[in-house]
Amino acid sequence: QQAYWGDQVNLGAIFGSSFVLGLSGAMMPGSLLVVNINETSRRGIVGGVLAVTGHAVLELLVVAGFAFGLGGVLAHERVAGGIGLVGSAVLAWMAYGIIRSAWRGDVSLETTGSDAQNHLGPLAAGSLATVSNPYWMLWWASIGAAYAALALGRGPAALWAFYVGHISSDFAWYLLVSLVIITGKKFISDRLYRGLLLSCGVFLAGLAVYFVWTGTTMVLG
Repeated sequence: QQAYWGDQVNLGAIFGSSFVLGLSGAMMPGSLLVVNINETSRRGIVGGVLAVTGHAVLELLVVAGFAFGLGGVLAHERVAGGIGLVGSAVLAWMAYGIIRSAWRGDVSLETTGSDAQNHLGPLAAGSLATVSNPYWMLWWASIGAAYAALALGRGPAALWAFYVGHISSDFAWYLLVSLVIITGKKFISDRLYRGLLLSCGVFLAGLAVYFVWTGTTMVLG
């Protein structure tokens, strides 16, 4: 009985610490935030939740991969640099689509038929936003890999607690963002909305340029 409760406390500690750790990353601006704002504004709370779900599915695959030593492979500097270069190209593509749609006025708060991410659904857009951000992979190759290894050493239940705690922070943060977008939607004009998207597109373009520089530096050593 005592051992049982000790295990539950350990699992709770892993869940709580991974939640806080994940929240610190989720609150940083990035491509997933852009997608969450866009999909929530266009499709409501379901769109925002589906975008984060696409992100969650990929993270589940990564956590599962740690059982087979994936972290050590991704931690290699040239591999990380290659990820940065590929990610920069995808980020640039997403930035172009967002900027073009906002500049041409193809999107509005009432629009439901077209999509700023080249007709991607929210689930696919969330997944693409995740894999196109090199820092996501680098985070998992360093901090995420270390924590997952620690949890895995305590058994499969601990690794599951790590994943659930981590992804819960993403859902909690982006759900809050979605609620803010929904409740404030009536105060946002289409012009302001397009300006927000344009700013987000420029932000992604800037990230793409930065990732080209850092990725090239890491590949060339």
